[in-house]
Amino acid sequence: LDKTLSDPFDPVLALQGLGWLTRKAIGAATVTLHVKHYTLEDGTVKIDIDQVLSGGLKGSVEERTLDWQWRGHTDYFFGTVKGHNRYNTLSAVLEEAKGKGVKGEEEDARFLAEGWLGESVEGEVMESFVENEGSGWTAWQVWGFAEIGGQRKYVRRIVVRKTDKGEFKRVRLVYDFAGELV
Repeated sequence: LDKTLSDPFDPVLALQGLGWLTRKAIGAATVTLHVKHYTLEDGTVKIDIDQVLSGGLKGSVEERTLDWQWRGHTDYFFGTVKGHNRYNTLSAVLEEAKGKGVKGEEEDARFLAEGWLGESVEGEVMESFVENEGSGWTAWQVWGFAEIGGQRKYVRRIVVRKTDKGEFKRVRLVYDFAGELV
């Protein structure tokens, strides 16, 4: 994670209910993602991500199945959540948000769809939607590639909403990318 190019993430973690000490520890750490992208024999695409914090501390484990089916997950930081993931186009993200009447959803979709490289605009991005009913928040994410500072970077655009209070945060996380897509 390149913190100098990313938006501050502490306000998002606070909105999700993480305590001050945990947020400060995460904020002080260097975050590295170890990504495994693969296809099962039945054609189902999976992305598994191990987050490692500096000092060898274990972060969250993300296991994403890209079939838009709801799945539950529990981890130390975010509690019990359910979410679904898929490849999608940015035009579909924008179109699906139109006219739903959900407050802020069209603005969220515009934020999620802006600033991408042509390969992400014309191709597909990874879309994720997660909710934590117990803590009352949702997180809508789009992952892809963008040009930042003249370099190709892996980017996550995220909108987190605290559903009971009407609060939200929109952030862009920028990562150095040291790998190849296959």
